Amino acid sequence: MTFTESIKRCLIEKYADFNGRASRSEYWWFALFSFLVYMGTMVLSGGIMDDTGNISSTGAIMFLLVVFALLLPTVAVTVRRLHDINQSGWWYLLVLIPYIGGIILMILMILPAKEPNRFGEMVAS
Repeated sequence: MTFTESIKRCLIEKYADFNGRASRSEYWWFALFSFLVYMGTMVLSGGIMDDTGNISSTGAIMFLLVVFALLLPTVAVTVRRLHDINQSGWWYLLVLIPYIGGIILMILMILPAKEPNRFGEMVAS
């Protein structure tokens, strides 16, 4: 799966679809896209802090809008990626464990797909 196919699938076709599977390439291309959008938002808004060191309301609002816009597709593609390794989407709750939860989830996202799988057929990479 290419960068643009991943973005199209995650933002248009399966924006809030928690069913099925997502390949490693789909997940990681979308993660890269999200990171680039977050960094671009920070640069364009001048960051969250203004020149005096106070929180800039414009920068904070722009960043929060982007976070909320990407939150649902990010959770959805992560759950579908967990399905691809034959795990329940509830494993996503590991992110609630400080430090170690995110590391464990990242390791799970790196694992190869499992076949046979209770969540459906393998997704084309």
